[in-house]
Amino acid sequence: MTDETVQLAEFAVGLRYEDIPEAVKQRARDSIADTFATIVFGSDLPWSRIVIDYARQMGAGGKSMILGDGPVPVSAPFAALANGALAHAFELDGPTRPSSGVHPGAMLLSGGLAVAQDGGFDGKAFLTAFVTASEVMIRIARATKHSNEARGFHGPGTTGPFGAAVAGGKMMGFDKSRMVNALGIAGELPCGLVEFSRSGTGAMVKRLHFGRAAEGGVMAAYLAAKGFTGPHKILEGDCGFLKVYCDDYDVSQLTKNLGSEWLTSRIMMKRYACHSTGHTPVQAMLNLKAREGLKAAEVESITIEAGKKELGRHNIPEPEDVMIGQYSVPFCSALALLADASDPTVFRDADVKSPELRALMARITLVPHSAPPATPTSTTTIVRTKDGRTFKETVLECKGTPENPLSSAELREKFLLLTRERGAEKMGALFDRIQTLEREKNLNWMSV
Repeated sequence: MTDETVQLAEFAVGLRYEDIPEAVKQRARDSIADTFATIVFGSDLPWSRIVIDYARQMGAGGKSMILGDGPVPVSAPFAALANGALAHAFELDGPTRPSSGVHPGAMLLSGGLAVAQDGGFDGKAFLTAFVTASEVMIRIARATKHSNEARGFHGPGTTGPFGAAVAGGKMMGFDKSRMVNALGIAGELPCGLVEFSRSGTGAMVKRLHFGRAAEGGVMAAYLAAKGFTGPHKILEGDCGFLKVYCDDYDVSQLTKNLGSEWLTSRIMMKRYACHSTGHTPVQAMLNLKAREGLKAAEVESITIEAGKKELGRHNIPEPEDVMIGQYSVPFCSALALLADASDPTVFRDADVKSPELRALMARITLVPHSAPPATPTSTTTIVRTKDGRTFKETVLECKGTPENPLSSAELREKFLLLTRERGAEKMGALFDRIQTLEREKNLNWMSV
């Protein structure tokens, strides 16, 4: 062991805005804009309203905004809780590629913005903190080798507190000692189990994992600021995060290429309102619809060649509600063939027990790849029609990944789509303002 927690703290304290490449800053701005829109869209959903009501009841009197819920602020931890839950309210917030069990935008906008608004920090400080925390948090997630989820923990809920703690500490100007303590405290606060996906019930809690992680990170930063201490080997120690939460892990990933390889650039912007495992099958369906004019009534059977994760956790043939449906590859694939999957309201308003939808899902089978996949997330969809035709569509990378990114115009289009009920002119101006975040003297305007 070589004090990886301390090394990450030293990096976080020392990173300057000027050290960050422009392309990395742009990816951060895009993630902030994208996550802002997902929060606004998620704010009206029933499970979100429950969390918002709780946050307003318990957190009155602060300076931080719950995005999408008006101009009355709450205390920073409760704003982080609400915004984190709203960010993941409808499976629209971006993970990373390769998948590492972390969603930077949801954690760092929710936790970081709450601290920025509470402390009156400017846009430059916030953007620097976002990238700093992203670099640390993604490395922690990579070090888990995703084995925390194999054990039954929900990855983002376990890694998220570290990111939110670093973001808050960076803006508050922590020295190395306080940043180490912030990480140490954050390591005591991971949460989230994936039992909801196994039992098919209680999927609302999946959203809460993100809120609690952001809230925990804010708590860690504020406690560290006051001199509260935490273990200095919280990540790599004998009873530290990696050994306790993971069946397998790689300590070297914590500091690999730190400061030279910018993992913020690996943030994905989701195009469809479903779990990332459903994106390449959804993309395949959209491609076949556009190219072949394929219609659901023509389908005899659909076979999807996929990986172990899709087969083991996301092969849910009869989801009981939309939240579980978004976790189900058969549901997402069937819905994409029946409707416009690029519109999140199609997922929101879907009837999971519709006879047409259930009949199509019953004709979808997931099988292992027949040949080694070209990318970790690729899937091959084979459609056989009732009149004997066969179509085969392999998607290596879905739209929104670093390899197949959304253009600036496409990102703006998604932003306006998700916030369309708030007024296109107002929301377009807000999107443009986020793209010049560094010019802002404060972030109080980031509210709806």
